[in-house]
Amino acid sequence: MKNPVILFLILIASAQIPTTAAATLVAPLKKDTATSLYTITLNSGDRYAVDLSAPFSWRVCPTRRRPTAVPCFSTECIQATYLLSPTCSLPITPPPPETTPCTACTVTPINPRTKSCASAQLTTKTLTLSSTNPTAKITLNNTFLSCAPKPLLQSLPKGVVGLASLSLAPLSLPSQLSANLALSRSFAICLPSTNSANGVVFFGDGPYKLLPPTNFDAADLLSYTPMLRNPKTADYFIGIKSLSINGNSVITMSPFEGIKISTFVPYTTLRRDVYKLFRKSFLNSMKNIPRTKSVKPFNTCFNATAIGFSRVGLHVPQIDLEFANGKNWTIYGANSMKQVGGDSACLAFLDGGKMAEYSIVIGSFQMEDNFLLFDIDRSRLGFSSSLYFERMTCNGFNFTSKV
Repeated sequence: MKNPVILFLILIASAQIPTTAAATLVAPLKKDTATSLYTITLNSGDRYAVDLSAPFSWRVCPTRRRPTAVPCFSTECIQATYLLSPTCSLPITPPPPETTPCTACTVTPINPRTKSCASAQLTTKTLTLSSTNPTAKITLNNTFLSCAPKPLLQSLPKGVVGLASLSLAPLSLPSQLSANLALSRSFAICLPSTNSANGVVFFGDGPYKLLPPTNFDAADLLSYTPMLRNPKTADYFIGIKSLSINGNSVITMSPFEGIKISTFVPYTTLRRDVYKLFRKSFLNSMKNIPRTKSVKPFNTCFNATAIGFSRVGLHVPQIDLEFANGKNWTIYGANSMKQVGGDSACLAFLDGGKMAEYSIVIGSFQMEDNFLLFDIDRSRLGFSSSLYFERMTCNGFNFTSKV
């Protein structure tokens, strides 16, 4: 086995020297209401489920014309296998004889929804994205991703061909775009709250013009907090000092205790001890509002008419993620209450159980119609809170206009 320090140095040295400059790139994001997942469209028609955790992207490859496999001991193979899921290990096979070169890198693509995995080969594919002028197309040759068997698509949005990794990993889409196209290693997402129109993902430093052809740059709305790194995963973490409701602290935390951000968790999930304190405080703030019958997966529901509406959704107590630098990510009614039919709306935060791996996992519902910038190079997260304050949503990007 190779020395792990040497492997680490190989990973660091693997950053390729950019060869082609490119403007900020854009791609459409679509909400799948059946699964509460989101898809990104690449190559003008291929839809991939968006994941902020996977070490690499994967897709179902054609059976007739298989892509060329990546050699076993290549840098990319090492990058694809150094973050292994504890629920899915590489198959244990004897090494090939010294006279027989190992030519196919074996990896384990994982479906984050079902936790199922498969043994497959790392390959390459050409991807095409639009630049911030949609009449221009940018091609990324030799993009590294894994093949995967068709059953791995189970429980993902209908019509997807695979999964797109937007994680911190070296083979994630942002990392490969940065290495090959002289883009900064950053991307911004604007998740739509409906499936009636597309949201958008930007790759690069911007500008992030959500309302082309106007010159409004969504970066002007952002506050920032440092991102935390966990060497065992490719996930994104941030640290908060407090979780508060209506300005009253519910729980204090060390800013170095990371809370995770996930597009595969539909609603923010709290470890049971945190959830009990959070729910109790929220109920105290809503004690004059009539309760309604619980609707799974929620257990705290109210009469929506009795609550009333504001520009940013139902008029409920604001929830704040308070950061050590004095900035707050404020969650208003549009992102804290899920209307479940009739005149009922439920608190869209879930009990993750007492054995939850993380105290808080921020889910996608809380990110909808917020603008988020994952600035990997500067190790920081930019966040806007609800775009409703600006009379905007994530559905406003015009993919047919010049920006």
